Amino acid sequence: MADGYRAASAFLASIDEDWRHHIDAIGPCLHQPHAARDPYESLVRAIAYQQLHAKAGDAIVGRLLALFGSGSFPRPEQIVATDFDRLRSCGFSANKITTIQGIAQASLDGVVPDYATALAMDDQALIERLITLRGVGRWTVEMLLIYSLERPDILPADDFGVREGYRRLKGLQVQPTRKQMIEIGLAWSPYRTVASWYLWRVPNK
Repeated sequence: MADGYRAASAFLASIDEDWRHHIDAIGPCLHQPHAARDPYESLVRAIAYQQLHAKAGDAIVGRLLALFGSGSFPRPEQIVATDFDRLRSCGFSANKITTIQGIAQASLDGVVPDYATALAMDDQALIERLITLRGVGRWTVEMLLIYSLERPDILPADDFGVREGYRRLKGLQVQPTRKQMIEIGLAWSPYRTVASWYLWRVPNK
């Protein structure tokens, strides 16, 4: 994918001086997807990290893995069979426990597709299918598309870091709205994933 990232960086740098200066300062895109991680695992991990700093999310996932002792990610049937207090001991909130057990059950029921099926689905179809799950919003599915399925043209317009990055990039007083972000981001297609990666790295001036 490195060649694709170079093409994306060159494309974005050609948009205007703000993009060019920022990309020159940051350097090559070093986006690191978790290729072939199945949607069930990606969704559970995304829920674990929701509204938390990365270190706190790492700690919760680490305790979840330790709970089962195998070192590999617990399977859906294990999550469904684990009682509330054991999951609570990992650091999950009550709402997150309900959500991850729902994701696990939906995986067993075939609502959450396996990796091969998800890979064959288009972005919007996968989003519409998975946001029917309790506690799973569009942002969560977009993280799956970006990090597990390596989709090149995803713009998480609800993401605070993306909107704040654009505000800083352009020296705006306020962040663009979701609707404005979507319209602005059309100019970055077909490389909106890489654009998001760069926006997450705009420094606070």
